[in-house]
Amino acid sequence: MKAIVTVLGKDQVGIIAAVCTLLADNNVNVLDISQTILREFFTMTMLVDLSGSKLPFTVLSTLLENEGAKRGLAIKIQREDIFNAMHKI
Repeated sequence: MKAIVTVLGKDQVGIIAAVCTLLADNNVNVLDISQTILREFFTMTMLVDLSGSKLPFTVLSTLLENEGAKRGLAIKIQREDIFNAMHKI
């Protein structure tokens, strides 16, 4: 299954490293990544493949949210099909 990870918050050192390390530690493969900084705000969107992970989706979601909370960031994950359905014009 593929999913979309989004990260939003005040820019700081180590955001990409922390998110990618958490994903790699749980056998989640990053397929594509886009990030930008608008003034002091960091935004990142990642397409990830969850097929190698043994974690339930809800547990991975909680881990990402907790990592974000430690850093003052909003980190969310959505299944790709739900993300696409929500963003169709």
